[in-house]
Amino acid sequence: MATVETDEPTFVETALKLGGKSDEEARTTGAVDRAEDQVEAMYLAAQRTSGGPVHRAVWDDKFPAELFSTQRVSPGSEVRKVMDASLEVVRRRKKAGTLLNSEGKVSDESLAELSRAGYWRLLVDVEYGGAGSKFAPFSRFLTEMATVDATVAGMASVHGCIGAVDPLRTFGTREQKAAFLPTLASGERLSAFALTEPGAGSDLTALRTVAVLDGDDYVVNGEKLFITNAGCGRTVGLVCRIDDKPAVLIADLPEKENEHFQIVQYKLYALKQCYNHGMKFRDFRVPKANLLIPEKGDGLAIAYHGLNHGRVALCAGAAGSMRVMLASMLPWARYRRTYGAAIDTRELIQRRIGRLAALIVGCDALTEWCGSLLDAGFRGELECIIAKVFGSESQKEAAIELLMKTHGGRAFLHGHLFGDNVHEYLAPCIYEGEGEILGMGFFKSLVKDHGKNYYEPIGKALYKAGIKQPNLLNPAHVWKLRNAVVPYAKWRAGQLFGGASRPSLPTLKGQLSNHAEFAAVGLQRSRSGIDALMQKYQLKLADRQCAVAAESKRVQSLVVMLVSAMWAGQQSDKVLHAAADVLCCDLRREITGEKPTGNYFRNVTSLGKTVADGGFSALAGVDADEILMPYEQ
Repeated sequence: MATVETDEPTFVETALKLGGKSDEEARTTGAVDRAEDQVEAMYLAAQRTSGGPVHRAVWDDKFPAELFSTQRVSPGSEVRKVMDASLEVVRRRKKAGTLLNSEGKVSDESLAELSRAGYWRLLVDVEYGGAGSKFAPFSRFLTEMATVDATVAGMASVHGCIGAVDPLRTFGTREQKAAFLPTLASGERLSAFALTEPGAGSDLTALRTVAVLDGDDYVVNGEKLFITNAGCGRTVGLVCRIDDKPAVLIADLPEKENEHFQIVQYKLYALKQCYNHGMKFRDFRVPKANLLIPEKGDGLAIAYHGLNHGRVALCAGAAGSMRVMLASMLPWARYRRTYGAAIDTRELIQRRIGRLAALIVGCDALTEWCGSLLDAGFRGELECIIAKVFGSESQKEAAIELLMKTHGGRAFLHGHLFGDNVHEYLAPCIYEGEGEILGMGFFKSLVKDHGKNYYEPIGKALYKAGIKQPNLLNPAHVWKLRNAVVPYAKWRAGQLFGGASRPSLPTLKGQLSNHAEFAAVGLQRSRSGIDALMQKYQLKLADRQCAVAAESKRVQSLVVMLVSAMWAGQQSDKVLHAAADVLCCDLRREITGEKPTGNYFRNVTSLGKTVADGGFSALAGVDADEILMPYEQ
């Protein structure tokens, strides 16, 4: 296996050791750090994390405004035909009550008809029987599909983004692609990615599944847990350890369980309409020709790559699910009367409706932006984390604070949108990485280059000198660190006497220009706060999780604000402008701690009234659930 290995500890590993962490924690964290370096090495320098819009917005003196502007890409007529045919299948089967089987899962007949429509081949290259869709149009389509059925949308994401399709397209040889992609495109075999284990979730270094070479096969032993789309007769990207290094095997699962392969069943509240299983492997044989070998890195690099697409897909799905929630709220708000008037005339309800429209616009903007970045070849690590966290947290807020509270007690009736789907609405906060854990990963990736350039020389000097608690008032410490401090001193002086230039942004509609400028300036100024945090906590920074999470959240909110303003400002729809304005005001208050003004209340309630009156184009074609237990008016 081709890997980039070095015996020298990484900066993170050194910092953890100096900070008093155990050798095991330093070693495993260093392994993840190296895996991230290996993923970075797969990209051109300009498309790595340091060349991406978020990193450059924080650390570059010239603000990269062009990287926050999104150009909509058409899917093309052939791809659009596949999308329309797939939507028609799901709509028809849902209306006829045949989408699900007797277990309440998407039926084999439905999956087969989606195969004939071409649903599973959207992201597969044309030469292997696929439709060859770009990712940005595909992610927009997931939003459409989620308004019809969120489970079916999620299955396409699992299959094409984090299942076997993406690893094969990105890392497979021509022989491997020819062997597997045609059946994955046709839907003959659906795919999954078998990564999580009983003891390995966020800590990917805790993998215990092992594969040992025996002749022309790898023999696999271990257990996987919480694997969506897992089942007999399917194809999985199986993450295991080979020669004590993470690796990925493409494995065709047998048509039936046997002594070498068993399904582990459990009751799961979320994902109730698709199969999510554990899997046990006992001397399970996989041809050695099925091993994916990246040019740089190992199996962790493969795992990290597909997660970014899956994170954007989660945001796209949230945009669709929130449309369904909003469509459900409107007829009930018109129907329900208190003190002689419909509740959609009340400010609190109008504010909820306006807020939900704003969250939808934010998710649409992030989905389009991140999809276009991935299509342009960017790694998109920071950007896709933002989309995932914002999308999943927005969906949670929409379900609990907006949908449930507006419907009141009826939200808990069997058959109600909220009561029947609450776990589906909350679970994305965990999928593809729990939000706050991802936020800390976001921060680490954001500061990594700054740390390497300016803090690593100091850290290595401390390590070499055996100094655990540096004291700049101690002449001996100052002398030993004199050379290492020079690069940082020069950077700091540059910030004091020069620094970032004023961002040059396009003129946008209404208040959107002001919001975009606030966010852009805020991102540029973040470097000082981030550097101050690194100075304050030094080697203990990794333990200051609350401070790191808070700073990460602030930067993420600024990015959401900027992207939403830029995206909506390119649209001609005034309601989208108003929704983006409301979202940006909400984010700005979150950042500054300001109180909402009377003007804000007028704007958000006016937006809510406009949406309630049918003026929100994002709801076009979205069906509303019937009102449960109607009463005499």
